[in-house]
Amino acid sequence: MGAKDFTLEVTGSEEITPDFLRVHVRDGGLLERSGIHPTMWIRLWFNDSGKAHQRAYTLVNPDPATGTFSMDFAMHHGVAAHWASSAQPGEAIDATVQGSSFTFPEPAPRRIWVVGDPASIPAINSLLDERQRVAAGAAPVTAWLEYQHDADPSIEVRTADSDVVTWIPRKRDGAALVEEVCGALTANTVSVADDFFWVASEASSTRAIVKHLRKELGVDKHRIDALGYWRV
Repeated sequence: MGAKDFTLEVTGSEEITPDFLRVHVRDGGLLERSGIHPTMWIRLWFNDSGKAHQRAYTLVNPDPATGTFSMDFAMHHGVAAHWASSAQPGEAIDATVQGSSFTFPEPAPRRIWVVGDPASIPAINSLLDERQRVAAGAAPVTAWLEYQHDADPSIEVRTADSDVVTWIPRKRDGAALVEEVCGALTANTVSVADDFFWVASEASSTRAIVKHLRKELGVDKHRIDALGYWRV
């Protein structure tokens, strides 16, 4: 199936907020063999009472020259969070590269519309970094980020002066985010032919926003990159 397997080595960790922990690793040759692209993610394999358990994580600050990157873990009940909170330098974990892909739109879009939350901020930051590199910041970003914890809005988002970021508290199982976004994305604000849409929030919210883009506004599927990052 084209999967590539690697063994990562933990080098340390740091608290991003009380609810997010960043774990630093050596890549075991992953970046050299697989290359990197914006929003790149990998699958980590955890031992869950003797059973293999996998979760996908976005690469944070990948550095092919040093063979290192980091990953952010939400600190809630679960095997992945438990592993991250107890992982010590020198500890190993298996990873698989399969399925992750992204190509920055060409020509550069008029505007990039982004919907996400703390779980997708690493991917959003890599998208913003690539936007700056390939388009010299030509495409401004309008982003809505849903949050559940008071410290979430303190997480770094690598915006430019022309970008606009709005933090939306999670209410009514995500309905507040969907209503805010769909109310702002109208035929008067969106250029169907020239804009690009990147949506990665809770799965049902992502589906609702993509449905609005496709059915109500007529946005071509090739101008939308969408993924449900987690499920309620």
